[in-house]
Amino acid sequence: MIVLSRFRVPADDAEFLAQARLAIAVLEQREGFVSADLGRNVDEPDLWTITTRWQNVGSYRRALQGNESKMVVVPLLSRAIDEPSAYEDPDLVGENLARDTD
Repeated sequence: MIVLSRFRVPADDAEFLAQARLAIAVLEQREGFVSADLGRNVDEPDLWTITTRWQNVGSYRRALQGNESKMVVVPLLSRAIDEPSAYEDPDLVGENLARDTD
């Protein structure tokens, strides 16, 4: 599954990049993590994205649990644009959900 979180970051927000990198470092340690990308929009430099890939939706949900995630990742995600962020591979629809129930 893919999680795409977008952020509007004011030009004077020097802390966002460090906060994003720290959150990614925490997520990388979680079971089911596959990869992460941090990007800045070319046309709108105040628009950023963090894209993470997970083995399944349960892996992502469990990654947000625990003290470290609650102190580092969740505060960052609370800054994200309020829109749907979880996507699944259309070739695996249903498979990931079934695996998550184990």
